[in-house]
Amino acid sequence: MKFAKMHGLGNNYIYVNLWDTLIEEKEFAPLAVAVSNVNTGIGSDGMITMGPSHIADARMRIFNEDGSEGENCGNGLRCVGKYLYEKGIVPKERLTVETKGGLMYLELHLNEAGDVVEEVTVDMGEPRLRREQLPVLGGAPDEQALLQPIEVGGEMFQFTGVSMGNPHAVIFVDDATKIDVAGIGPKLEHHPLFPERVNVEFVTAKNDRELDFRVWERGSGITMACGTGACAAVVAGVLTNRLQRGETVVVHLLGGDLSIRWGHDGHVYMRGPAAWICEGEWLGDGGSKRG
Repeated sequence: MKFAKMHGLGNNYIYVNLWDTLIEEKEFAPLAVAVSNVNTGIGSDGMITMGPSHIADARMRIFNEDGSEGENCGNGLRCVGKYLYEKGIVPKERLTVETKGGLMYLELHLNEAGDVVEEVTVDMGEPRLRREQLPVLGGAPDEQALLQPIEVGGEMFQFTGVSMGNPHAVIFVDDATKIDVAGIGPKLEHHPLFPERVNVEFVTAKNDRELDFRVWERGSGITMACGTGACAAVVAGVLTNRLQRGETVVVHLLGGDLSIRWGHDGHVYMRGPAAWICEGEWLGDGGSKRG
């Protein structure tokens, strides 16, 4: 099986081109686990497949390191846009990508020669704020989960629930860079309030245009960046009166910075880089057929 490894601010995935490679759908999850393994595989935060779509220029599916399927991935979307353009599969500067979390719209920002995608802006659509859309228990389904108390390990936090096609629990703290993400993150991910588990963000508002950010991703653990999580953090910042709607906010992640804006049109816009790491052929186990 031919593959590419790409990253958005260090959030890295194995990318599989389904136009060129035949893989049965039942093989996706075990293959994601196999290739993600840093010791016996390639090593990654998961696997992303790209293939034909009936409603968009391409369809993208996201499989986490543990084999579970995610609904959306902001960093993955930017890499998919770069891959599709630079490989000549979708030679357009504006394209659409179908995800499990909905249809995404991408604008590619090219170098002067027009042959390299340097950054990508993704229209992530409108955030989903009702409890039933995450989902999160503990109140009426059509209510927002706004600054809801939650206890883990005898410690109390307040989270704001935001779905960007996938579920996020955003927690504002005094200093996100000092939080024990590895200790607290998995407990929150598997908390009974979240029947489908949840991505957890620890965020500090440095000012009204800047956030410090750390993340525990559902199914993958600590990652260098999370695009949908950064979007959710900005939405939560506006909802809790820390940020201004319509202003561009720089989110500082472990892997670098993203520019996020929750527009007055209701949509969230994310801009950031995408980069190649390597390409190769996977020869290991995992149920795949060589392509």
